[in-house]
Amino acid sequence: MGLGLGLGLGLGTRMLEIKVERKRTLQGGRWRGFSAGCDAVLAAAVLLASAMTLAQQPPSAAPVSAPAPLPQAAQLARVKDVATIEGIRDNQLVGYGLVVGLQGTGDSAQTVFPAQTLLSTLERLGVTVPQTGTYSANTMQVRNMAGVFVVATMPPFSQPGDKIDVTVSSAGDARSLEGGILLMTPLYGPDGHIYAQAQGSLVLGGFMAAAGGNSHQMNDPTTGRIPGGALVERSVPFNLKQMRTVTVDLNNADFYTAVQMAVDINRALGAHRAHAVDSRRVQIPVLPGEDVAALIALVEQVHVAVYPQARVVVDERTGTVVIGGQVRLRPVSILHGGLSVNVISVTQVSQPGPFSSGTTKVVRQTSVQAQDKPVNEIDLREGATVEDLVQQLQRIGAGARDVISILQAMKAAGALEADLEVL
Repeated sequence: MGLGLGLGLGLGTRMLEIKVERKRTLQGGRWRGFSAGCDAVLAAAVLLASAMTLAQQPPSAAPVSAPAPLPQAAQLARVKDVATIEGIRDNQLVGYGLVVGLQGTGDSAQTVFPAQTLLSTLERLGVTVPQTGTYSANTMQVRNMAGVFVVATMPPFSQPGDKIDVTVSSAGDARSLEGGILLMTPLYGPDGHIYAQAQGSLVLGGFMAAAGGNSHQMNDPTTGRIPGGALVERSVPFNLKQMRTVTVDLNNADFYTAVQMAVDINRALGAHRAHAVDSRRVQIPVLPGEDVAALIALVEQVHVAVYPQARVVVDERTGTVVIGGQVRLRPVSILHGGLSVNVISVTQVSQPGPFSSGTTKVVRQTSVQAQDKPVNEIDLREGATVEDLVQQLQRIGAGARDVISILQAMKAAGALEADLEVL
C-alpha cells in the first residue's frame, strides 16, 4: 500500500492544511485502505507540522510606550547664539585720561586731579610750570579740560594693531564733554599690564546749553564714545591647540536644553562624543591631531531646540514692565483699588485793622483730603494670555505702578507662572 502525504503550511493565516490522499492499489479486484499503523503515522505528521508552525512565528514584542511629546513653543537657534565656548571670552580694560578742548564746560577748581594730570602731562612733554608765584600751578584755572575714565572691551584673539571702541565718562564735575578730544590714555587689564592706547575725538549722544541762568539738556552730555579709538598694543595669550576638551557653556542654565544640545552635536559629528555635564555645560573631547578651530566652527553652527524661560521683568524706578510671550496665567480674580491722601498747606497773612494795636502775622492752614477710589475687578479665566491681562489693566486705567503691584500680588497667589525679576 502506498501513501501520499501533502502538507501545506499557511503562516500568514496561521492555518495548517493537511491533505491526505489515499492511493488506490488494485489487489485481487478490491480497494484496500490504510491500516491502523498508517493512522498513527498521520497523527505524528500533524503534530510535527504544528510544532514547525509555532517555531516559525516571531516572538510577541513587549509593548513600547510612545515617546513623550516635546514641550511647546520651542525655538531653533544656533549653539553660537545661545552658548559660549569656555575660555574664549572678552577682556575688560580701564584707564584714566584727560579730555581737552571743551568750551568752558570742564571741571571746576574744586576738582584738583585734572590739574594734577595736566601738570604731569606737561612735564612729560618738557613744559615746566612754576610751583610758586602769581602764575603758578596753585593759581591755575583751566575750564576747558576734564578728567575722565576710559573703558573698553577687547575681543578674544585681538592682535596688536587692531582697533576697538572706547567709552569715555567724566570723573569730576564737568557739565559737558561736547567738542572734546581725549589725549593718549593707556588702558590696563586686571593684571596691571597695558593692553591698548586710546585717543581721539568724542561722539556724544546728548548736549547741554546754558545762558542767563537758564539751561537745556538732552540725554547725558558727560559720556561719549570714540569708535575705533583704541589700538591694541598687547594680545592676551591663548592657544587653541592646547585645548583637550571643548566646553560649551549655555547662557541660560537648563538641563533639557543641555541634554538635547549634546544629542544634536553628536548627530552632527557622527559619533557619540558630546555629553552634558550639568545644566549649563556640554563637553566634547578633542581627538589627537584634530583641528580645534574646525571642531568649534562645526559645533557653533549646530541648531538646537531652545525653550525660553517665562520671565517678567519689572523696573520700579522707571515704571517699566516687560512680559515675555511664554508667560502663562492661571484663572484668577483681581480686585484693585486705591486710597489717595493729599495734604495741602496754605500760607496766609493776617493783617490787623487800621489804627489797631494788632500785629501782622503769617498763618499756615493745613488741610487733609482723603479719597478712596472704587475697586476695579478683573477676571482671568482658563486660557487667558498676557495680552488679555494687558487689555484688562488698560481698561481699568491702571498705571505702571499699579501694574507692578498687581503682578507681585499675582505671583504671590500662584496665578503667574513665570519668574518675577525686580530691577
